[in-house]
Amino acid sequence: MAMNVERMEGGVSTSPPKDTQKRTINWWMIAINCTFTAVGTICGPLLMRLYYLHGGSRKWLTSWLQTAGFPIVLLPLSILYIRQRASGMPFFAEPKLLMSSAVIGLLIGLDNFLYSLGLSFLPVSTSSLLFATQLAFTAFFALIIVRQKFSPYSVNAVVLMTLGSVLLGIRKSGDRPPEVSNGEYLLGFIMTIGAAALLGFILPCTELAYAKARKAITYPVVLQFQFNTTMFATIFCTIGMIINKDFPAIAREAAAYELGEAKYYLVLVGVSVAFQMVFVGTLGIIFCTSSLFAGVLSATLLPVTEIAAVIVFKEKFTGEKGMALALCLWGFTSYFYGSYRLNKTQAPEEEEEESK
Repeated sequence: MAMNVERMEGGVSTSPPKDTQKRTINWWMIAINCTFTAVGTICGPLLMRLYYLHGGSRKWLTSWLQTAGFPIVLLPLSILYIRQRASGMPFFAEPKLLMSSAVIGLLIGLDNFLYSLGLSFLPVSTSSLLFATQLAFTAFFALIIVRQKFSPYSVNAVVLMTLGSVLLGIRKSGDRPPEVSNGEYLLGFIMTIGAAALLGFILPCTELAYAKARKAITYPVVLQFQFNTTMFATIFCTIGMIINKDFPAIAREAAAYELGEAKYYLVLVGVSVAFQMVFVGTLGIIFCTSSLFAGVLSATLLPVTEIAAVIVFKEKFTGEKGMALALCLWGFTSYFYGSYRLNKTQAPEEEEEESK
């Protein structure tokens, strides 16, 4: 079902909805995609850490799992296709958009590998700290690529979340795991920052691909875009797994897994589903709002993931983590309130223009 969805550019709204019904649909879409992103962002790293904690070691496999769940999207796509075909509405995305999604998919595959490689050499807290810098990279690339407009609220959000990320690493110096060499530890730093920078580049590129499309971007088109990006990312990681001979090693690793063979496969499936929810939610958020908002939400969820790790894995919850959580939630609220306030103040102006 085609939807004329409002876009919020860093607190500045363009093409606002023409009636209350469309505005309601917009907020419901934002809420649903934020929920998908939140559940996937929190559960994905926890399940991946569970994989590494109990005997898993295949980096290309964890990279592959982050997008291998893409066939799940075929179910909602099939339902939407049947509905829109019955109503005579256009369904398929234009070839140019699908070509853009293929290139972005290859970049996502590379980003997944950089993230998995970095996480294998760094503590989770340090990895989260470094990966949180993706918000700054997203803001930088959004300014260059899509001419992102910044309001005081969005600037405040970026500053607060950056401070929150820095707080997470205040007492993390000298935290190199004993089994990791200095060279591997440095490589982990470089790979994680590289993954954050690449993600910060990918999000605005996705927004630009939407903006350059000649046909209307509907939610079925977004799902097709997402299906294509994750499929090409999976192809990229599949080639890496073949070269690294990961597929034959899965059975051996499952047999030696500390939690048992059945739970090993459950963990792999869980990682795949969780990260697929992240991709569906993130692309939906960019569709409904902007790439910067997607980066803001991602940065907000990092300290929440830290709290989840405290609960699940009995990790220590320090004062730095508490302050980081407060700052990130403050920043997210600032950005969201700024967008809501501008939308609310612009609504009477739109009604007045329509009445003329």
